[in-house]
Parts: sequence; C-alpha cells; structure tokens
Amino acid sequence: MHDHDHRRLGRDLDLFDTDPLMGAGLPYWLPDGAVVRHTLEEYVRELERAAGYRHVYSPVLGKRDLYEISGHWDHYRADMFPPMELGSEQVVLRPSLCPHHALIYRSRSRSHRDLPLRIAELGGMYRAELSGVLGGLTRVRAITLNDAHVFCTLEQAVEEARAALALIARAYADLGIRAARHRLSLPGEGGKYVADPELWRRATALLREVLDTSGLEYEAAEGEAAFYGPKVDVQITDPAGREATLSTVQIDFHQPERFGLHYIGADGAKHRPVMVHRSVIGSVERAVAHLVEAHGGVFPAWLAPVQLAVLPVARAQEERAHEVVRQAVARGLRAEVHGPCEGTLGARIRAARRVPYQAVLGEREADGGLVAVRLRDGRRPGALPVDEVLRRITGRVAARGPELWAAA
Repeated sequence: MHDHDHRRLGRDLDLFDTDPLMGAGLPYWLPDGAVVRHTLEEYVRELERAAGYRHVYSPVLGKRDLYEISGHWDHYRADMFPPMELGSEQVVLRPSLCPHHALIYRSRSRSHRDLPLRIAELGGMYRAELSGVLGGLTRVRAITLNDAHVFCTLEQAVEEARAALALIARAYADLGIRAARHRLSLPGEGGKYVADPELWRRATALLREVLDTSGLEYEAAEGEAAFYGPKVDVQITDPAGREATLSTVQIDFHQPERFGLHYIGADGAKHRPVMVHRSVIGSVERAVAHLVEAHGGVFPAWLAPVQLAVLPVARAQEERAHEVVRQAVARGLRAEVHGPCEGTLGARIRAARRVPYQAVLGEREADGGLVAVRLRDGRRPGALPVDEVLRRITGRVAARGPELWAAA
C-alpha cells in the first residue's frame, strides 16, 4: 500500500470505513467524507445546470423486462444482482441508469425543437462485483454515478459529445486532477457485444470525429467498449501508476432503437434520436478515491472538509473564537474552533496542518478585531481584520483555484 493510498488515508482522515455486517464493497461515509462527497456532487450538478442539463431522479429498481429490452439481461447479466421475486414479477437492482432515462424520454412526445434534450442524474446503481476485485472506494457494489444522457439528432451528436469532453476537462481543472490519456474503446471478440456491424461502424466514426476535432491524442483499445456501443474513456493513474477509467463519453444507436424512441422532425415525420451517454466525474466513489490520492488527503480549499480552523491561544479568547466561526459559517465556510483543551497551540497547529486556513486568536488580536492568519502552505499573511480574512477566504474558495491567498 503506497503512502497516498486512499484506503489508508480515508481511514486516517475519517472519510469512510467498512463493516463486515454491511458487507464487502459497501463502504459507509463518515461526516468529513460526506462533506467532500456532498460538495463534489453539488459542484457537478451546478456545472451541468450551467451547461444546459436538467436533473431527474429515477428508482434504483426496475422490472426484469426493462433490462431485457435494453439488452443488459442478455449482455450484462453476469455483473447484475439476481432478480428479486415480487408477487408474479421479478425486479432487479439496476446496473446502469440509461434504461430509466430512455423511459423518461419516451414518457412525453418530443419534437426536433426539444432537442438536444440533456437529462442528468446522480443516481445509485449496483453491480455484483466479485469480492476479490473490491477495494476501498475504487471498486464497490453500490455506486453513485454522475450520469447523463443527451437525446439529439444525428447532426447534433458530434457537437454534444465534444461539449461533454470539454465539460470533463473543465471539471478536472477545478478538481486539480489530470487525465493520463484518452482511449477509444472498441468491441472485441465474443458474444458480449451487440451484433450489429453497421451500428458499431457509425458510432465509431462519430467518436473518432469528436476526438479529432477536439484536438485530443488518443489510443484505440479493443475489448473495452460498452456492450451497446463504443466509447471515449478518460483514463487516470494513481500514485502507484495503476490506470483506471474515470469519465466516459459514448454514442449509442442501439438503445434508442430498442426502446422505440422518436421525435417529430421539421418534416412532420418520426425520426430516431441518437443517445449520447456521458459522465463527467464517473462514480462519486472512484472520483473521491482519486482526489484523496492525487492530493494526498490535502484537498483544494473548496473541497476541504474543514476550511478554516480558529485557534484561541488561551481560554480567555474562546468566546471570541466561536464568534469568528459563526461569522465564517454565515458566509458559507466550513469552520471549527480548535480550543486549548485540545492541547498546546503548537500541537493544535500541527493537528490542523491539512486545513487550508488557520486563524490564531491571542489577546492582542481579540482586542483589536483581528486574527493572525496561517496558510497550509506555510505562509503567514499576518494579523488582519476578521472581515477581510473571511472575504479573502470566501473569494479563493469560490474561485476553486489552487492559490490559497490573493492580493487584496
């Protein structure tokens, strides 16, 4: 296990843990981990909203018939949990969200004027992973996927897929992570894949156009496609050099056909939409695991579980420290008092070394409405008015950049 392994750091930092009674591959999130997860989820929702996506909720269960129509039952059954008997019906924990979104599209009549229709969801799905491949947050059985499906015309498909890749690049910049490479994932041999050579040819040609016009270098890899179509996989590496897929973009002709999806064109006739599948940060679990490892547990200020630690030098400054925290929380910051009962000032400063901002409050600062600022990177901007400190911190958190402090 390497120094930045998220399994060790996740437990050391009280982000997540497991219990044999819950089962393998089913981690639970502790309060600090839940803060990171919630902040990440809210970030991606807002990113998608600004890019024209509408968010939905759909159930984690579906009738077996649904997955027979989608093709999952024939091509993906080995990775699904067994069906549950419910009266005369069988219901299944969903292995993906796309069949539900296809039904949401189909639930209303659609016109060419409605397209592209971008439907997004942070939704649960379940995969029956073997216990030998499970580990930490990277391979789990209960997954929260940042998923979306764009229903569009054939002419819009390349631009929608290209925009999805740009959204992924934007998110990686904000998260302080980078793609190791882009992979064009193609089908391999065997019955795992839908048998429709023309479908594969058309979808692959469109994805090559997406990659070429995006100016991205990529490598093709056979045997890595989804069962229903090719995809662009955005690959990441951990500190030990192991590679995994985080984000994906797919062009799908198969499921619109299976579900009988259509829209009314300008000519008044029915036309089949194209379905662009895309995930900006992949599963929330794997995204947090990668963030923990990429940053060594030292999160960017906007993602940090605690953003400001207020350290009164003595008990006489504790009341004032709590007032500073109340002001910080009112401005949307995550702040805590680390008081004298937790140890010497030096010990408390060391204990809060992963917190982006520390505000030390001695007698002089408390009397003057100041705090002595210490940054995580070792810089000490000095004693400044509380309002100015909170304004600067909220500005840097809102900017999401790597810089902790900016000029006034």
